[in-house]
Amino acid sequence: MSPERRHLTLQSPDETASLAQRIAPVLRPGDTILLSGGIGAGKTHFARALIQKRLAVPEDVPSPTFTLVQTYETGTGEIWHADLYRLDGPHSIDELGLTEAFDTAICLVEWPDRLGDLAPEQALFVAFESGPVDEARSLEFTWTDPRWTSRIEGIMS
Repeated sequence: MSPERRHLTLQSPDETASLAQRIAPVLRPGDTILLSGGIGAGKTHFARALIQKRLAVPEDVPSPTFTLVQTYETGTGEIWHADLYRLDGPHSIDELGLTEAFDTAICLVEWPDRLGDLAPEQALFVAFESGPVDEARSLEFTWTDPRWTSRIEGIMS
């Protein structure tokens, strides 16, 4: 099955947060979003806004750069936010418990290239790049699992 793709340009960090907040309610346990892009591209800002939208009680959502994984309990299950930047490859992933979480939690994974073959096939891949103006971001959504099609169309319309 060939991947589907959608492009979107966001003009500000507020638009990035708004997009994440629109995606948050359509996610279910077993959904994984793989967030790629350079340092400062907006991955953590996106993840933070999405997680905060899902939390019943607001709390601080730090970057998991040093802890590697942060987990959050919501009324509909756990959210795992992983930042794999400091890992040197997929052999370290099993120790984190991340592969099991792909089946049972909502997972947001920054630096998904570190997953190698462990990346879930049904994941939504979101690539962040700098946009045409200073704080703008260009996002490319890619997926093969049909369950993402209506969700993506719904948030982009």
